[in-house]
Amino acid sequence: MPNPMHLTSDDPVLETLKFKPFRSMSVRRVKPFMPAPNEPQLLDVVTPWGATLTAKSGDMLLSEVESPGDVWPVDADIFDATYMIIEPGLCIKKAVTMLVPMKDLTGGDEDQLVTIHSLEGPQTVRAGDFYLARGIKGEIWSYPKEKVEKIMKPVEFTRRVLFCAPSMGVD
Repeated sequence: MPNPMHLTSDDPVLETLKFKPFRSMSVRRVKPFMPAPNEPQLLDVVTPWGATLTAKSGDMLLSEVESPGDVWPVDADIFDATYMIIEPGLCIKKAVTMLVPMKDLTGGDEDQLVTIHSLEGPQTVRAGDFYLARGIKGEIWSYPKEKVEKIMKPVEFTRRVLFCAPSMGVD
């Protein structure tokens, strides 16, 4: 198998990809990473998809409600701009996430490994198992295909679901 393709948030190839807006339809657990001053200020987190990412003091640690042990870090500023706390310890993503199948980056080669250099560290993934996500500040990360299919909906779909009521004559 060839060496992984490397991708950073300023890579010109990103402008050639056809990202589409998706909305998360999931409530998530959230906990701030707030170590005491005498404790390590960085925390390595092994994500559910096998990447080791680094959380820094103040970052938020997220997980799906049904999988509280499968945690990933989110930069504090990005969390504030893209998530909303709905009750203590729970949040929803209020921003859309721009997604494109990772295989679009690899010319359809699902077996190609791609190393995504995210804000929290590099993540090497198999193209056929992931989407490439792009956030509000141009940051990129890998997003498991299985998770996209389970909890993400195209924005056009969510508009119809959220804004069309039976009283409007829409089934």
